[in-house]
Order: sequence, then structure tokens, then C-alpha cells
Amino acid sequence: MTQIETTASGLSRRHFLGSTAGLSFAVALGGAGLLPAAQAATAAGKRDIGAWVRIAPDGIVTILTPGAEMGQGSMTGVPIALAEELDADWNKVVLDWAPADPQIYGSGAGKSMAIVGSRAVMTYFTDMRMAGAQARKVLLNAAAAHWKVPVAELTTEPGVVVHKTSDRRLGYGEIAAFASVPATLPTVSADELKKTADFRLIGKPVPRRDIPAKVSGQAAYSIDVHVPGMVYASTVHAPIQGGTPERWNEAAVRRLPGVLGVQRVDNGVAVVADTFEHVLAARQELEVAWKTADGADAFDSETALEETYAALADRENGIPAETVGDKGDVASAFAGAAKTFKATFRSDYAYHAQMEPLNAVARFNADGTLDIWEGTQTPDSARRQVAQAMGLPVEKVNHHQQYMGGAFGRRTIPDYTIEAAKLAKAIGKPVKMIWTREEDLANAMFRPQNLQCVEAALDGAGKVVGWRHGIVGDGGSLIHSGTAIDRYYGVPNRRAESRATAHAIKLKHWRAVAHPFNLFAIEGLVDELAAAEGLDPLAFRRERLGLNKKAAEVFAAVETMADWKAPRPKGRALGVAVSERSGSLGAGVVEISLDRKSGVIRVHKVWVAVDGGIVVQPDMARANVESGVVYGISSALKERATVSGGAVDQSNFHDYEVLRMSEAPEEIHVRFLERDTPPTGLGEIGNPFVPAAVANAFYALTGKRLYHMPFTPERVLAALQA
Repeated sequence: MTQIETTASGLSRRHFLGSTAGLSFAVALGGAGLLPAAQAATAAGKRDIGAWVRIAPDGIVTILTPGAEMGQGSMTGVPIALAEELDADWNKVVLDWAPADPQIYGSGAGKSMAIVGSRAVMTYFTDMRMAGAQARKVLLNAAAAHWKVPVAELTTEPGVVVHKTSDRRLGYGEIAAFASVPATLPTVSADELKKTADFRLIGKPVPRRDIPAKVSGQAAYSIDVHVPGMVYASTVHAPIQGGTPERWNEAAVRRLPGVLGVQRVDNGVAVVADTFEHVLAARQELEVAWKTADGADAFDSETALEETYAALADRENGIPAETVGDKGDVASAFAGAAKTFKATFRSDYAYHAQMEPLNAVARFNADGTLDIWEGTQTPDSARRQVAQAMGLPVEKVNHHQQYMGGAFGRRTIPDYTIEAAKLAKAIGKPVKMIWTREEDLANAMFRPQNLQCVEAALDGAGKVVGWRHGIVGDGGSLIHSGTAIDRYYGVPNRRAESRATAHAIKLKHWRAVAHPFNLFAIEGLVDELAAAEGLDPLAFRRERLGLNKKAAEVFAAVETMADWKAPRPKGRALGVAVSERSGSLGAGVVEISLDRKSGVIRVHKVWVAVDGGIVVQPDMARANVESGVVYGISSALKERATVSGGAVDQSNFHDYEVLRMSEAPEEIHVRFLERDTPPTGLGEIGNPFVPAAVANAFYALTGKRLYHMPFTPERVLAALQA
């Protein structure tokens, strides 16, 4: 395992394991409770894997963290819950990556280590608290036996067991020097966990452990990994997705300086050389003849979105639809409606745009094992997929987790790691595979383009009594998540339907998946309803949409935060929208301006109110929401991938634009509502509301509607002239 962080004393976990004894605790999450370390090692298939918790005689507490770290803070947020119930001294806690073994380190019924969907803290929270409480009970029992006093007389302070009656104290390290983990372990019930009011770490500003290493440059990303004898590789994939190489100028490329090999991979040709500079030079000279699937070179994304998708959206065309949400009697609601409204919204393909290029290192060893170093959101799944691709038992693959320079859903598929492993086997040397930015975009897994047809039915009192939401696109749940409006609105009759279309374009989960474009459509139509009824957008939601308690509270909070009814500077306007993701509910307001000559929208201020349960790490959570806001603005205003003749048109950040620092809001205000309920996901809640809020603010400013995301200057100018 790669060490994450050391204490100020310089003692690393690896040094600790090699030089000292102590207490080891292994926690099998999901109900099995605390296991002796030996049993955990046996279950993991490796006696040197260690355990969730280790306490050294000098008081250093090592906690393994399953929170794959891509900048969101999970590797700190997850073990904080364990440290809280253990009553550990956070200054003496060392973190290390948990091995890619889901049976011990996975969460939930499915035993997964996937860090996706803003669910890391949420899914591990209770189990990690139980683990910490059980380890604490072992320490208390050991101290009671040592002092020969009833355990009920003991309590703990950070890193110390205290007997107040005799004024005696034993540090956790002192206990570790003489105690052992009993064969039969104490049980812990839920009512023995700390009350919220007693938290010292949860909900408090605890510094993230990854930040110092990132600031100093010591943080290890897979692109930093170097192993003896390592060579470099990069792949040229078929320009039209799904294509395969037929022939290439191998002899000519092999003659180039430093080139060690030219190898075919599943849908491309990889160059291997002694340096990455030589790899890049050889890539330039590589000429490949590609075989393209029938019809793949005819796909034009813009034509499909404007014409084909619109035809598919027509409910009268007889094309079957998949019902993805159903409540009440929608047909009757529309048949008896006093008024009906309908609008169509579109969104383009979007690229993950992670800053660190996709890369991995692979090495085959003399004993037949394979070592891989990568930053992944799913270490257990990645290990399994690599093993399967290489025809190896999973236990023959040693997975070394690294930091990630962004992921946003893309780094759950280890295709680049599999390529590295295949090349390492073919070349007989360790290989570092690096995809260029151009290659990543050309071979990207996009958020799917889509068309949304949204309809509302109002009764005689102007209340929304029926709702229909039709989605057209490719990707199943990748296009229809986020359509469940009854998570915040009390519409008695609703139906969401998905009409599928298939293209040879790879698709992938993208930060908040389908929520941003579905909420763009939902909240866009809601804003139209409010305008048609002559009501303030917030008043319309309260009076006509039957807000549930959570929604009412987040809307009330953001109304106060933004001072909603206060006059704005000339040329500025506000827009509001709901936000929902991973169990959390929020509401956001944006303040925008518009350059009417260039068509450029600028977001100046943002206010977000969120109900996310107990906020385990407020600073970390706030940073995540702020990040989501910026990500949402970027996708709403700029990010657009298109396909012509089956090939991606964009190649790098000069033509796939992302928001620049100079374009970010001057102010982002985040408020978490105080709650004493289990935490819900916060890593993506800042993203979904943004496109709708910006479009709604644009209407407030201009009286015109935006129906196609992103809101490029060309589309804005066209809307102004419509």
C-alpha cells in the first residue's frame, strides 16, 4: 500500500508495522462487527494487509481509509467517524489506503468500495462509528482489567482512558503495549454511540490530511509513480468509436529513437518507448488504417439531437417508452386540466475534463503476480476487471491506490490500466500508460446528449396537478436519474418516461449524472408556469407546487441568504432552482449579468442552502458544494462536445472550453441546515440546480427563455432575437 500521510514525528505506518507491536482491530463492515486481526488477515487472503485500526505503543493510531481521494476529502471524512467513536487524538492519527478487498473494506449489502455518487461518507458513516466504538470498548476493558476496577468507572478523553475516582490515566499506546484483542469481542449497540452534542471531530473543522502533501508536492498520483526498469506507452485509438485497427506502419515506427514496441490493443495501437518524449514523437508518425462499424461514420450528433430526438419524443409516434417514474392518474389530470403547458429542452454531450491525464503503471513479477498503480474511484472493481482482462485470479493482482487529479465519474472504468497491464506482459517490462488529452477526448466516455419534453397540468386554482416528463437519449439511467419531483414537490400525478436511442458513442456517469439536465428542464418549466400565472417564482412553488417540509425549508433559507426581493444592480437579475442528489436536498439562487453584444452570460453571485443531514466535515463539504457550483456553471455556459462523421470534433481545452478562474463567481455562499439525521451526499449537490437557475435568471433579465444547454454566446444571441 502507498502511504498517505505521516505524523509530525515522522513515524509512518509502514515503519510502525515493521518495528513495533500493538493492538490490531479489523472491522468487517455491514454487521459483523470487530474481528481479531489474524482473522481479518485470513479473510483478506494476506496476513500483511493489517486491519482497520492499529494502535502502537507510542500512541500512534493508524486507520485505513477506503475513501478514494480525488479532491473531495473522502479519505479524511470517512475515518473521522471511526476516530470520533474511538475517541482518538486526531493529532496522533495516521491514515493509509485500505486494500482493494471489498469483503473487509467494502460498505453496504453489496460490499463495494466504490466512491461514487457523493456516497462515501454517507455509506460508511454508521459502520465506521460502530467500528470505533467497539475498538474503544476493547481499550476500556483492557484498562479495567489492568487496574482491577469496574469498567463502568472508566471513561475516555482523546487518546486516553481515565479513571476519575483514582485520578489515573492510561494512554492508548500504553494499553497497546500490554493488551491483546480478545477472542470473543464485546458488542456495541447503536444507543452506545455518542450523541451529536458530544462530537469532538464530527461536524467540527478538522484539517484534511491530503492538503499538506498536495501543497508540498509529496502527494503520490499514479502519474508520479516510477518503478525500476519502467518504460512508457500511449495509445492511439480509433477516431470513430467502436473502430478497430487493421494495419499500421509498424516497421517505420520501430526505427524511431527509443521505440521498444508497437502493440495492438482492443480498439487501438499503442507505442512503447524508453521515454514519454519518444512515445509522443512516435505517436506523431504512427499511421493506422481503421475498420469502422457499418454506419458509425454517418453519425452527426447535432442533426440527431435536433431532428431524430424530436421525432422520438412525440408520444403519438407509437415508439415504446420505459416508465421510470409513475404516480397517480396522469391521463385524468391532463384531461381535466384548466391549463396545460409544454416545453422542450436539449443538452449536448459533456466530457469529464479531469485535470490529470488518464494513466496507470503495471508490472508483472517473477512470481506471476501483477502490480498496478492507479487512481481509481473503485479499487475493488478495478482490481477485479484487470484480473479478468489478464486471465488472472484476483489475488494475483496487487492494487496500489493513488490520489486522483479529478475523476467526476470517469475513473470507475480501468480501460487505461488494462492497456498498461497488457503492454507490460507483451514487452516484459513495467509500463506507465499515459493517454494524451487529445486521445482522452477523442475516445471519451461522455455524459449523454438528450432531449427533454416536459408538460404540466394546472387545475382551476392554478395548482400543478399533473406532470409528464419524457426523456430521449442513450444510456438508460444516465439520462433519467433526477426526474423524481415528488422528492420536493407535492404534485399528485406524475409520470417520467424514457425513449432510448443508440449510438456508437461511449457514455459514462458524469458528476450528478442526469440531474443537471433533468432539473434544467423541470425547473425551467416551473419558472415558465410562475411567469404565466403572474407569480414570483418562490411564491409559485409555495402556493402551487405543494413543497414538502425539506423543500420549504431550503427555499426559505436561500431566500433569506440571497435577500431575494432586494433590488439588484442595473443589468443583473436572479434565478432560483431546486437541487437534489444522493439523499440531499438544496435550493440555489444565482445573480447574473449579460453582455448583449457578445452573448456572454456572467454568474456573479451564488447562494446555496442544503439539507444534507449531519455534516461530518463542514469545511470539506462547503468546498465540495462550491466546486459543484463552479462545475455546474462551466457545464451550463461552456462545455459542449459534438460528433461529426462519427468522430469527436473537439480535441483539447481550446475548443472544449471549461470555466476559467477569471470567469468564476465573485461570491459563493453555502449554508447547511442544522440536522441530527444521518449524513447524505454532498459532493454533487452543488451542481444540478445551476443550469436551471442561470436560465431562469436570464428570463428575469431579458424576458427570453434558454432551452439548449450549454448557453453558448451564439445560442444566447439567437434567444435574444427570437
